[in-house]
Amino acid sequence: MGIKEGGKLAIMAGAGPMGLGALTYALHRDVRPSMIVVTDLNQERLDRAASLFPPAEAAKDGIDLRFVNTGSCEDPVAELRAISGGTGFDDVLCYAPVASVVTQCSAILGRDGCLNFFAGPTDTQFSATMNFYDVHYNSTHVMGTTGGNTDDMIESLRLTAEGRINPAVMVTHIGGLDAAAETTLNLPKIPGGKKLIYTHLTMPLTALTDLRAKGEAEHDARFIALADIVDANNGLWCPDAEEYLLANFITE
Repeated sequence: MGIKEGGKLAIMAGAGPMGLGALTYALHRDVRPSMIVVTDLNQERLDRAASLFPPAEAAKDGIDLRFVNTGSCEDPVAELRAISGGTGFDDVLCYAPVASVVTQCSAILGRDGCLNFFAGPTDTQFSATMNFYDVHYNSTHVMGTTGGNTDDMIESLRLTAEGRINPAVMVTHIGGLDAAAETTLNLPKIPGGKKLIYTHLTMPLTALTDLRAKGEAEHDARFIALADIVDANNGLWCPDAEEYLLANFITE
């Protein structure tokens, strides 16, 4: 059914790639909340999110957007409930399969609130404490989602084509086919968001923030040119960068 229109939305552990994807969707879809709070423990990721989605811009659309580092809060639940005005949140999206995060999600739900557990755990015995008193007396509920259906894909393509959402907020690295195997094997150890692999190019996996340094270290003007394009696009991968990449890097 989607989120509550005009409601309060919390995206917990939401400064990663999928959380930012949810944020751009929440800000620009047809049914929008009145408040969005994005939490994370990593201040650097929160700062990047705030630069990509300035709260002042969201305010123009009537959305109170806030970024909260729960690691710096003495009592994260109390702090988040206070931000909600004491009511709790209508919708809480959980983006980390961490028991303490799930418990926090349960604790900040408002009456008839929905906890959407998006983060897929690999542990088949993963479990966490949630308040079943609230399930019974406050009508809170929990659901899990993974991926989407054909209608979801059509909607995402439509919103992208209309310029309302930008999937590039999830991309932090690029590389060629020669980098695919090593990247896949070491994915849990590589920081950042999505790794975009061009399967018909030869190119080492490179973080967008490292393009300029790599170009200077290797005296390769191509990487510096890519860095200039990305920097001009608020640090995001974009069609101009892709066109330059396809035209200038080795194809095998």
